[in-house]
Amino acid sequence: MKLADTAAIVTGAASGLGEATARYFAEQGAQVTILDRDAARGAQVAQEIGGHFAQTDVTSEEAVAAAIAHAADKMGRITACVNCAGIAIGAKTVGKDGPHPLDAYRRTIDINLVGTFNVARLAAVEIAKNTPDADNARGVIINTASIAAFDGQKGQAAYAASKGGVAGMCLPMARDLASSGIRVMTIAPGIFMTPMLAGLPEEVQQQLAADVPNPARLGDPREYGRLAGFIVEMGYLNGEVIRIDGALRMR
Repeated sequence: MKLADTAAIVTGAASGLGEATARYFAEQGAQVTILDRDAARGAQVAQEIGGHFAQTDVTSEEAVAAAIAHAADKMGRITACVNCAGIAIGAKTVGKDGPHPLDAYRRTIDINLVGTFNVARLAAVEIAKNTPDADNARGVIINTASIAAFDGQKGQAAYAASKGGVAGMCLPMARDLASSGIRVMTIAPGIFMTPMLAGLPEEVQQQLAADVPNPARLGDPREYGRLAGFIVEMGYLNGEVIRIDGALRMR
């Protein structure tokens, strides 16, 4: 499947990794529909790339179903789903103010893990409607984990658990959807220059970059987008988690 022939939905594409992916896909000739809670920014990015937008809460079955129907109507079909929507919090299991807030833990799991599964399962129904090619391929789902799934640091219990779940469901989901001709891949990014990190002091950014073995810098969100594009086009990639982190192992 070529990017130029792809009709993709990208969640969390109003900023960060999702925005970079949406922009890269559009540059390569793909049709793109952005799914994001941020209506103003999401609509702006969609307009800039010549795509479409649907305001979406990924945790809502009704909202996601409506967004996917909107995307399919505007693009004629959906052949790729890239899940980038997510949040990150920092809290120790027991901190200075007591135990980890349970509501914050639940919200992280709900958005990062349940939200990813919610979009993936509903997108799969739509992708399965496509006519298969010679390899019986109908499309691909790309989810976003994190190296925190494997190397979670202090204060990352909620985030690491949510991303560990995303990584863990990659293979069984790929096996579930194999008969429908839908591949499932997961990308586990390291430390990328997202809006959250861009707001940190310069010295903090430099220290984070220095921890990366090679190249000793923060990841460029566009590199994530290019990897997602490679996965779309490389049809024999399936059921695997790919780290993109400059060989960083957090401790």
